[in-house]
This record gives sequence, structure tokens and C-alpha cells, in this order.
Amino acid sequence: MSLADKLDRVLTRAEEVRHQLSSADGSQFGTLSRELSELEPLVEKVTALREAERARAEAEAMLADPEMKELAEAELQALKEGLPLLEREVRLMLLPKDSADERNAILEIRPAAGGDEAGLFAAELFRAYQKFAEGQRWKFEVMDYDESELGGVKGAVAEIAGRGVFAKLKFESGVHRVQRVPATETQGRIHTSTVTVAVMPEAEEVDVQINEGDLRIDTYRASGAGGQHVNKTDSAVRITHLPTGTVVAMQEERSQHKNRAKAMKVLRSRIYEAQRLSLANARAAERKGQVGTGDRSERIRTYNFPQGRVTDHRIGLTLHKIDRVMLGEFNEIIDALTAEDEAERLAAELD
Repeated sequence: MSLADKLDRVLTRAEEVRHQLSSADGSQFGTLSRELSELEPLVEKVTALREAERARAEAEAMLADPEMKELAEAELQALKEGLPLLEREVRLMLLPKDSADERNAILEIRPAAGGDEAGLFAAELFRAYQKFAEGQRWKFEVMDYDESELGGVKGAVAEIAGRGVFAKLKFESGVHRVQRVPATETQGRIHTSTVTVAVMPEAEEVDVQINEGDLRIDTYRASGAGGQHVNKTDSAVRITHLPTGTVVAMQEERSQHKNRAKAMKVLRSRIYEAQRLSLANARAAERKGQVGTGDRSERIRTYNFPQGRVTDHRIGLTLHKIDRVMLGEFNEIIDALTAEDEAERLAAELD
């Protein structure tokens, strides 16, 4: 189907929805209103593109008139620069949306290689994402925070709620590497450590059907660094989903019931994300590039403190402002990753 045909269908559908809204009942009204609100930005852009194309045709016709030729040439020059941009914007808006983009997200950060230093950096990175979320005016709720004795973490989990959270954070999944001199290093040697970051769309109960018979639930006493948060009751919960082998442990709350509810939320999101990735692979939707593959074995980013730089290896982006990034200023990196993803998907669509 040509681009012109696709745009005709968009305009036709928008008119149909407007007509249906005039006589819709309560249940239909909400669904149609949402569809129209999603269509309207595209309709506006399509209208601008069609007007620009008409203006180009008029200017080309004016070239035959000696008195209007100079004006027509100036008009065509402006359109020559603006039309391709408009068409690209329209094509981008026509690309299939990730159905999970508007969802809340579950963020999990865990130290990998590097011992205590990895745990310390995992805690710092967790706080950096918390500051980023606050800057976006999202709600950041710590679900689990297993602190180590040196002030790092053995693992940290948060629920981030707001508009378009997963769309913004989905490219953060992967291995994050840190290079710096640890506070405990007496000879000034630079150490390399890694942490894993997982960002999953929050799943609803309707997304993932979990059979209670497929779960093994263990309870135990919570523990923390230096004996903090130690509970005299078995409030901590570990849930194992036997068919997939997925294990989630939660001990942040003093209530076993609350810890179980949080663990089930994380479990459901992990299984949902695994199913999404499996489906994407089956449809050959995973691109050869690394942007957005979500493979946690990838070293996606390096934080080099001695050189004050952050490098995202997937797109070759280096920023010499590590202090700002660790204060939660991820927008420049995330915007670049999003733009690269859009460019790849657009190129695939054109092919």
C-alpha cells in the first residue's frame, strides 16, 4: 500500500470515528474518544503534508509565468526543505506502536561482576533512576531494597508509574559497566565492575494467567545490613514459578501479605516481558542492531569516572558529564536511543 493510500485511510477513519461519536452510548463513547485522541495528531500532520504538497503543485505551475517565476522558485526552495521533514514525521507516526509503551514499569538493578564495588554502583544507579523519575514527575515506589553492609545493594526493585514510562526506560535494560577507583582501593587502581538493569512493562492479571498450583512459596525471616529490618516473624517471601523457573524474593515490607503481593507483581511482569520477547522473536521483529533488544548479556553502557564520561556502546554516544548523568539526567541518552530506534524501524518499513 502506498503512503498516499495509508494517509487516505487515516483521514477516512478519523471522519468515521467523529460520526460514530455523535450517536455513541456510554461504553462506546470512551473507546471512540480514545481512538480519536490518538488519531488527531496524525490527522493534523497529514493535513499539513497535503497542504504543502498542494502548495508545491501550485508553485510549479507558477514557474511558467515570467512575472511569478522568481516568487515560485523561492516558494519551491522552502518547500524542498520542509516537505521531506513533514513526510518523515508522518511516516514515523504511522509506525506500529509498542503496545507496552504507555505502561508503568518495573525496574530491577542487581550487582554482577565486581563484588562490593558493583553493589555500591548498583545503589548509585538506582538513586540516579529515582531522580530521573522525579524529574519526569513519575511516581517511584521502592518495592524491595536489599542493602549490603557497605551501603551498596544486593538487589533493588522499584515500580515506576506515570505516562509513557516504559517507552522512555525500555532501552535501559542490559549490562552497565563502571570504571573507577573504589573508596577501599589504597593504591589508586581503577577497577571495572558491572551491574544488570532490567526494565519490564508492568503486567496486569489479564496479561498473564498464573496457576496457583504452579507456584512454590517459601517464607523466611527478613534480614538486612547490620541486622537492620530484621523481623521476628517469617515476613519475607520467595515465589518460584515452576514452569518457567522464575524466582522472585521480597522482604521490604514487614507484612508477609504485602511482600507476597509485591512479589507477584514482579513475577507477573517478568513472565509478561519474557512472553513479549519470545513473540517478537517469533515474528522476526527483533532487529539486528542492539537498540531495544533488551538482552541483559549486552554491555550497553560504560560509566568512566576518571575520565568523567558516559558512553552508550549501541549508538556510539559519549557524554563528558558523568556527574550530571548520575544526578538523573538521562534525557540526552534516552532521546538519542529513541531516535536511533525510530530511524531503524523507519528504514525497515521503507525496505
